[in-house]
Amino acid sequence: MTPSSIHVPYIEGLEKMDFRDFDLAMDAYASKGTVMQVNWPGTYPYCPDCTFAIARSKTHLAVIYHVRGLDLRATQMTDNGRNWEDSCCEIFIQHPTDGSYYNFELNCIGSLLCSKQPRPHQGTRLAQEQLDRVIRFSTLPRKEVELEGRIFGWSAAMLIPFDLIGVDPEHLPATLKANLYKCGDLTAHPHFLSWSPIEHEKPNFHMPEFFGTLILS
Repeated sequence: MTPSSIHVPYIEGLEKMDFRDFDLAMDAYASKGTVMQVNWPGTYPYCPDCTFAIARSKTHLAVIYHVRGLDLRATQMTDNGRNWEDSCCEIFIQHPTDGSYYNFELNCIGSLLCSKQPRPHQGTRLAQEQLDRVIRFSTLPRKEVELEGRIFGWSAAMLIPFDLIGVDPEHLPATLKANLYKCGDLTAHPHFLSWSPIEHEKPNFHMPEFFGTLILS
């Protein structure tokens, strides 16, 4: 399967907007895609609807996810928890020069996990003061929830400072390698979806060899 690619347009001042203006700007001017690649249909066939919009400002990479599907799970109320077990959206981004990558995992109520991974599954979690620099939005109230048996719709977004991932905003590279994911390991309908396809025998998002390409402008 061919890795995915997407153009990341410039939108001035995204990091200064409230959620309403940010959502409107992203809908009008960002590039759109889906996180609906079912890589393991034999064991995990469930595919909620998950679309995304992606853009950048001078200093931040911005992505917003729009999800509609079964189940709603949010148990991680603090940062750097086990977010992948909740209703969760993720973006993994490779450092432009040293081969490492960062995994940003945002649950549906805005709790964030991020590590720098020099090699897959050998990461060091970012400090709280670093995580606090990532701007986050969610359309859900910030409280624990675990529900199933009906359809839920929600949106979540993060704006990641370029310098937090080793990118000089004054000298952006032409491209970045990345993948976007939607998961919910402990939801009633577990799923492991990606934007760029993954060819591996079992669910594993820590595979930079299958990252797609973000084309910066």
